[in-house]
Amino acid sequence: MHAIFATHEEKRILMKLTLRFSTWVIPLCYAVVAIAAGMVFPRLETPIFHGLASTVTVSAAMAIYSSVASGMLALTAVVFSLAFVMIQFSATAYSPRLVLWISRDPFMWHAVGVFTATFLYAIAALAWVDRSGSGRVPLVSSWVVIGLLLASVAMFVGLIERIGLLQINRMLAFTGDQGRKVIEATYPELDSTTAAFSPDDFRQLPVTQTLIHRARPEVIQALNTAALVGLAQKSGGIIEMLTAVGDTVVDLTPLLRVFGARQPIDEGALESAIEMGDERTFDQDPKYAIRLLVDIAIKALSPAINDPTTAVQALDQIEDLLLRLGRRRLEISEYRDKDGRLRLIAPCPTWEDFLRLAFDEIRYYGAQSVQVMRRMNALVKDLSLRLPEERSPALRHWEERLDSTIARSFEDMEEKQEASVEDRQGLGVPRKETPIGSAR
Repeated sequence: MHAIFATHEEKRILMKLTLRFSTWVIPLCYAVVAIAAGMVFPRLETPIFHGLASTVTVSAAMAIYSSVASGMLALTAVVFSLAFVMIQFSATAYSPRLVLWISRDPFMWHAVGVFTATFLYAIAALAWVDRSGSGRVPLVSSWVVIGLLLASVAMFVGLIERIGLLQINRMLAFTGDQGRKVIEATYPELDSTTAAFSPDDFRQLPVTQTLIHRARPEVIQALNTAALVGLAQKSGGIIEMLTAVGDTVVDLTPLLRVFGARQPIDEGALESAIEMGDERTFDQDPKYAIRLLVDIAIKALSPAINDPTTAVQALDQIEDLLLRLGRRRLEISEYRDKDGRLRLIAPCPTWEDFLRLAFDEIRYYGAQSVQVMRRMNALVKDLSLRLPEERSPALRHWEERLDSTIARSFEDMEEKQEASVEDRQGLGVPRKETPIGSAR
């Protein structure tokens, strides 16, 4: 268990650093390298490849380089104006929190870098055409310009492909993929054994330390569980997290308590083990993926959009995530040291929490949509058939909630019957006929 979390922690930190690096340093590196290459490479080319010269005339080379430079500048402005407009449109259609992840795609920043490098190197190469009245066009430099131009075209094609990610099907699949990754990395298989503990055992120990958040509102993005376990072991105490991943903490919010420690733990070390930022992330928060899918679904069900088919497609992804969660051991709130001693307690969502998040708002906003009700009936039934028996009581509760929602939302008996049918497409191929006199 600890090895899994340590590996995930290393991947998460690497991904975080890569994301921050790509936001501005990558284009800057491309620009610096292009300027340096444009100033240094032609100087080396003349003595090393003295006999090599392009057969292109000076006037033609100057026209090509000028066209590449000016055209690349215009292309950069047009392409990224279009990209930002589409991102803004998608933010209003789906969820601004989701589109923010798309806009941070490192590929976009590499594209900016390649476009900038092509522009800058073309300008630099232009200065070496007919240098000192030599009448020569450096051959290698001209091929570098052509290579950068081809790379820019490839980046343009790739960027158009990335913009295509903003289509609803791909957006839903992207969100579902993020949820599947964190579920795989966070939760062990359901049949794995976990050591049990009694919460009262450690609560009987004295509270020796409390960590208070003293800053502006921030979101808890991830916990370095290995570091927290190490700190607790070194002090001989037990750390209880009072906030969960995904929570927003404000000034004077208690973050954690330490029980029974022999010596105080450095607050700086504790704070560094709790990663906080301005927004939630997928890193250790499987609920976030479901949250975004629900956001897309309920926005599609709003009167201004009125698109229940999108809500049904979101339920397809939600079903897959719940199916994976239902086959995992969700009770992972305890972390122990190598000797098996309890060192860290961290709040984690239960199976009931996941179901409430996945169903409640869509059930409420889609209560009058026959399509949504039929899809939700099929979803709950499929989960009941495919998951272990221990997941069934909570699912039966939601079957009853759907029954009551349908009974309350549709006055006509025939409409109630239509809404109570199990149909994976919503309005596609129903599985069975439900008697009019039944509860469903």
